[in-house]
Amino acid sequence: MTNIPAELPDKRRKPLLITEFTCLAILLVSMGWFSSQSTAENPINPAWLLIPAVASLGVFLSFIGLMYLRWVATASDDRRTRHRIIFALLTLTLIGVWVYGIGNTWSSLTAS
Repeated sequence: MTNIPAELPDKRRKPLLITEFTCLAILLVSMGWFSSQSTAENPINPAWLLIPAVASLGVFLSFIGLMYLRWVATASDDRRTRHRIIFALLTLTLIGVWVYGIGNTWSSLTAS
């Protein structure tokens, strides 16, 4: 006798997980490679820092997408509006932290 789950997983979950872990791998590999290539006498070109910046944005956006699927998409109809408001505030906060971090990184590069 086979047990069929009451709710099938959302089809967007797998691509979001693949995106998140791919971007995380790119982020970690690029940070490791840049740390081994950069010296005080020969710093890397700041344009190369776009790779970890875009990868970290991919991690954040896929993480936010997975949170949406878990919190908002599965919420009951009577609670969905409340969940969307809280989720929107959390999303703005997370993206704001990312923008703040990237902005501080770029401003510290131009200050040197």
